[in-house]
Formats: sequence, structure tokens, C-alpha cells
Amino acid sequence: VFSGLMPAEKLEHIQELKGVNGLVAFVGDGMNDAPSLAGADIGIAMGGVGSDAALQAADVVLMKGDPAAVPEAIRLSMATERIIVQNIVMILGIKVLVMVLGILGLAGMWAAVMADVGVCLLAVGNSMRIFRIKTRQGKK
Repeated sequence: VFSGLMPAEKLEHIQELKGVNGLVAFVGDGMNDAPSLAGADIGIAMGGVGSDAALQAADVVLMKGDPAAVPEAIRLSMATERIIVQNIVMILGIKVLVMVLGILGLAGMWAAVMADVGVCLLAVGNSMRIFRIKTRQGKK
């Protein structure tokens, strides 16, 4: 953690850390942080108080002005990625199964349509699980 730096010094530290550690994330409130947000591999701006230049330079904008929201956003994004992978595997698996049954003559067009609609409903239902993840304040 480095604090009390001028914008050029922030960018200099980011370049040094990229050479040493590889992947660098920068979290800034937006006040004079646009160069650093753009220079980091992952720029995270606090959207509520940041300048427009910083918000456009950042890769991720958190609407809360609280840096403690970063771990929460990471946790939610990881859960979202898991659900997306689950949906893709489920959708492709069911569609391949119905296609094989169709090739074997065991499933007609009605089965394909029902499987398509059913898989859509299952994917939406599975995606709704993201709302059950509790946030830092304990809200849903």
C-alpha cells in the first residue's frame, strides 16, 4: 500500500510493481487517479466520488465510495462466473442429448422445442441463485 503520492508517482509505482509482480490492480477514488487506473492491469474506480476521466479509464467502477466493496465485488464476480459455466455446460449437455436422441429417432421436433424452452428456464432459474449471495452488510 502506498499513499500520499502525486499522480506521476502513483503511475511510477504501478510500473515498478508490474515488473516485479506481474498483474497489478489499482483502486482509486478518481481524484487524479486516471493515469494510474489506465496503467494498471485492473483499474477499479470508486464511482460515487470519482472524476469522469477516472471512471472512463477504469476497468471496473464500483458505485459505492467504499474501498471495502472491492472484495465483495470480487466474490460476486467469481460466483457469477461459476453460474455462467454451469449454465453453459447444462445447456450444451441437454442440447447434445436431445440431438443424439433425434438422430436415433427417439425424439421428434416437439422434444427439441420442449428441451430448448426447458433449458432456457433452467438457466434462468440457476442464474437467479446469484441473488441469494449475501453482501457485506448482510443484505440480499
